[in-house]
Amino acid sequence: MAKGTVVIDADGCKGCELCTTVCPQNVLLMAESLNARGYRPAQLVDPAGKCTGCALCAMICPDAVMTVYRFPVVSKTSRQPILAAA
Repeated sequence: MAKGTVVIDADGCKGCELCTTVCPQNVLLMAESLNARGYRPAQLVDPAGKCTGCALCAMICPDAVMTVYRFPVVSKTSRQPILAAA
């Protein structure tokens, strides 16, 4: 499964919560603290690395404060040793 992460410009977020409704992994939550504009911004809470980098959050965000990164997938065959002991 693909892995990813989200970087959120917390001071630009207006706390609309739309991103939390579309995240299939439920790794986006609203912060308890307020940002510089007085809103509770979204935050990524992903200690288990569940984010797939699907970018649904970035697509629905009306303030375009989310940057999504998707990590390259390493196939199982590329993890095998190149040379085997004879």
